Amino acid sequence: MTEATAVVSKERALYLQKVRRRKNRIRFTQITILLAILSLWEILAQVGIIDSFVMSQPSRIAKTFLNAAQNGLALHIGVTCLETLIGFLAGVMLGVGIAILLWWSPFLSKVSEPYLVVLNSLPKIALGPVIIIWVGAGMQAIIVMALAISLIVTVMEMLNGFLATDPETMKMARTFGASRMQLFSKIVFPANLHTLFNSLKVNIGLSLVGVIAGEFLVSKAGLGYLIVYGGQVFQMDLVMASVIILAVLAALLYEVVVIIELLVTRHLGHRLRGH
Repeated sequence: MTEATAVVSKERALYLQKVRRRKNRIRFTQITILLAILSLWEILAQVGIIDSFVMSQPSRIAKTFLNAAQNGLALHIGVTCLETLIGFLAGVMLGVGIAILLWWSPFLSKVSEPYLVVLNSLPKIALGPVIIIWVGAGMQAIIVMALAISLIVTVMEMLNGFLATDPETMKMARTFGASRMQLFSKIVFPANLHTLFNSLKVNIGLSLVGVIAGEFLVSKAGLGYLIVYGGQVFQMDLVMASVIILAVLAALLYEVVVIIELLVTRHLGHRLRGH
């Protein structure tokens, strides 16, 4: 190993160590803030500054969680996860497909633009009763609600990404006689993988929102059902426990998408280096 290589290696090791320390500080600060909020919440409830019946408190939420875990909580979490994943996958596949179609036909894209804007601005929850009448009360209505909330966002984000692909690269490919299929498969879609995963990160949360909104309207199981039931019988501990589980679930689903993005990026990087 040459002296220059040794210096570079040492500098890189110091840099990586600095990055790790920064990540550890960020994580420590995040955990500290969370613990401080929970501790303050518990203390204020214990001394009576806040009404624990209305606001609940961490200790009561923990007891409720343990009790619910022995009485079918896993079923409710599983139902919500299943509905979210089905709605999410359907929204992504259908949304990307529509975006490809609109990119392929500039005429169709221009025609549909005002409709996409209106549909994106429309509060989808207002369509809940209509969706129930159309598809029936049950899981299918909840999945359609999740699909309705995430679909238009996927279409608009992916279409904007496709249309913003580097025009110089596109022009060069056309100069060499590339077909529209080749343009899309070799340039447009690979250039928008980052856009796709950004859309997935947004849509996993939107799909969960849609599922919970659907469960508010029509459900016999799920975390949304538990929240509605807890509110109806004034069990705020159950409501807050369900909300906290939802927050954890949303974070886990987001991290799954991040991990998939990392794996795909590494795989593509290995393939490119292999060539």
